[in-house]
Amino acid sequence: MRTDNFQAPDYYNIDELLTDEHKIVRDAAREWVKREVSPIIEDAAQKAEFPKSIISGLAEIGAFGPYIPEEYGGAGLDQISYGLIMQEIERGDSGVRSTASVQSSLVMYPIYQYGTEEQRKKYLPKLASGEFMGCFGLTEPDHGSNPGGMTTNFKDKGDHYLLNGAKMWISNAPFADIAVVWAKDENGRIHGLIVERGMEGFSTPETHNKWSLRASATGELIFDNVKVPKENLMPNKSGLGAPLGCLDSARYGIAWGAIGAAMDCYDTALRYAKERVQFDKPIAGTQLQQKKLAEMITEITKAQLMAWRLGVLKNEGKATSAQISMAKRNNVEMAIKIAREARQVLGGMGITGEYSIMRHMMNLESVITYEGTHDIHLLITGMDITGIPAFQ
Repeated sequence: MRTDNFQAPDYYNIDELLTDEHKIVRDAAREWVKREVSPIIEDAAQKAEFPKSIISGLAEIGAFGPYIPEEYGGAGLDQISYGLIMQEIERGDSGVRSTASVQSSLVMYPIYQYGTEEQRKKYLPKLASGEFMGCFGLTEPDHGSNPGGMTTNFKDKGDHYLLNGAKMWISNAPFADIAVVWAKDENGRIHGLIVERGMEGFSTPETHNKWSLRASATGELIFDNVKVPKENLMPNKSGLGAPLGCLDSARYGIAWGAIGAAMDCYDTALRYAKERVQFDKPIAGTQLQQKKLAEMITEITKAQLMAWRLGVLKNEGKATSAQISMAKRNNVEMAIKIAREARQVLGGMGITGEYSIMRHMMNLESVITYEGTHDIHLLITGMDITGIPAFQ
């Protein structure tokens, strides 16, 4: 098992911008990752298995719905605390952060925001504790960047809804107890439905042969004449804006999480460069390696400041979807570039499971695509600054 010697970079003393509560929450998550995730994650990734044993620990550090009010089982924390938890978890592994992000932003968030009081009381406490795990069904085989084109649908059958269709690339699907599913009614209006495992006609086949997010469970959602009780429809918001609101919360978490992956790659490369001796001196004493390391810490620092400011705006209810898109796009691109540069610092050792860099690099190839592709986020910014959509 690999020893986790991670030391978090803070070149601009950003800790001084955080409250004591922020630092307590972050440090608890950091220590938990060191203790529970780092020793097992390389083996889990090699085996392509999600380590279900960590679910209770994720719940204990408040990773499931940290901003959900305490009356529903959440921790009642602010958005910066949520971001810091995601940062620390993704420092351990993007797949583990995906599990927590889905549970928080894509399952608990819509139930809290769009659901009934009965739905909140029924599901949120069990989701917060990890007793229930959830997934989010939006992406379809033929509709990814254009979710409004979905064909999954439900029909009113009097005492229930009849749901048909399929979703794919769904994190947590293989073991989820519930799925928040987005489907069109008979008028073509999009609504959210809570589908429970065990409902006849509902299946969740697992997706295999992934080179990325190998320590995360991915699958499909298949609905074959599934009878969904009418009380399982979330009534407080409909239309495409409802699932997109969930994606805003998830993308915000990713903007923080990607920093964690970048920090881990940088810390690994810095440590290795100081210890690796070639031509009678550490390679950290060469100009080319210092260039790599100096650019890494510069980009991490810029991303930290962007995420912190976005967190302040989010706490104030002022963060726009376009601002969240910019941070997600920038920070994930930053992280994947740092992973590639860090791998080069380690030379051949960079591709082995003895170090975390190659695993981060492969994971980030998914993160740069999901919750809106890199190109789509660019077009979101373009539309925001010009007022002209260019998605087609």
